[in-house]
Amino acid sequence: MRSDALLLHDDFRVAPYWWDAAPPETARDALPSGVDVVIVGSGYCGLSAAVEAARLGASVAVLDAAEIGAGGSTRSGGMVSSGQKLALTNAIRGASAERLGRLMRESMASFDYLKRLVAEESLDADLQITGRFFGAFTPRHFDRLRRQGDLLREKTGVTVHVVPRAEQHTVIGSDYYYGGILVDEYGGLHTAKYHRALRDLARRCGATLHSHAGVERIERNGAGFRVHATRGKIDTKHVLVATNGYTGRLLPFFARRVLPVASYQIATEPLPPGLMAVLNPGRRMISDSKRNLFYTRPSPDGTRMLFGSRPAIREVSEREAARMLHAKMIELWPALRDVRITHAWKGYVAMTGDKLAHIGEQDGIHYALGCNGNGVALMSYLGSRVARSMLGLDAQAGAFGEGTFPVSPAGMASRLSVPVGTALYAFDDFWSGRARAALS
Repeated sequence: MRSDALLLHDDFRVAPYWWDAAPPETARDALPSGVDVVIVGSGYCGLSAAVEAARLGASVAVLDAAEIGAGGSTRSGGMVSSGQKLALTNAIRGASAERLGRLMRESMASFDYLKRLVAEESLDADLQITGRFFGAFTPRHFDRLRRQGDLLREKTGVTVHVVPRAEQHTVIGSDYYYGGILVDEYGGLHTAKYHRALRDLARRCGATLHSHAGVERIERNGAGFRVHATRGKIDTKHVLVATNGYTGRLLPFFARRVLPVASYQIATEPLPPGLMAVLNPGRRMISDSKRNLFYTRPSPDGTRMLFGSRPAIREVSEREAARMLHAKMIELWPALRDVRITHAWKGYVAMTGDKLAHIGEQDGIHYALGCNGNGVALMSYLGSRVARSMLGLDAQAGAFGEGTFPVSPAGMASRLSVPVGTALYAFDDFWSGRARAALS
């Protein structure tokens, strides 16, 4: 293994690459004594809800335990989909055909919502719709992806191209995969710029944002609530919990239903001129068919490669993850062997037992939780939707507000469940890898 001196750039940082352009914000303004709506969590969901509620005339305070924008939203890969992931997971199993159709329509609506919001509000988000390639780890996986591509066309109407292995260099400059599928209606944005633009919009609409104001408890107060935070208390008519992978143990009902799973990423130094055009000619989003998948994309300016995966069964430090992820990255792209790493970071994804996001109300407290690694567009949309429902303007719960919010089978023992689940994924990928080796 290469030494850190050769692998890590002189300016290496344990922080998201995104924060260089738009760092999280400290906002220590005094808490208001009372508002119409308190939103717990300052991610995409919470900020979108704040924008919608404030536009509807409500007074809104957004509280975060850390800096504004320090959580999972600005630690993600910034990939934006229109419902493809929902169709490609087990989330749709067991759903009626009617509900499945509505889930897919709302998922696609989230993509349109994001594009419209960015365009109409002129948000500085570096949104680019370039498509996404799903690479097949084995020939058997290629057949599965091809079938899933047919499902995507049928259920979502998106444009899907089957890419045989003999033609995959037109999409990705690597021999690692056995072909795959390319979905045109997929894109990416700059996670931290989008977040900064959302918080600016929320403030223009009249909401106030408060960092370092972790919520300690929420209690009934007449017809409303009293929210006790580390910097004071607020009386409010409505509370929205929008904490996703950072929900913690504040409210047991939500803690049992959301499992935080760490996802790790690295960013390379700027690539040599022309190399990106070889490795990723269309500057597309890329992931694969493994259980513990690789996901990678260019930086919005096209100069760097961003690469993510879960590097080990257990959680590791970001510095250790940088070494492991670099080794995985050069499996995909040997040409990046001598390119150094400038950033390594992790963020927590909110997984649910049924792999679906959920919005609703529990004991009078509203919630929007469970991005399942697909939250940029979906949680932005659901934040807006739950705000309307909370204020009594949307009588229909929508497909993500139906049914029960199941307890996560892993939620009761998360310290063990994530490593065990990761080990099972790794075992499955190991046997798939044996099949690959037999072909070489």
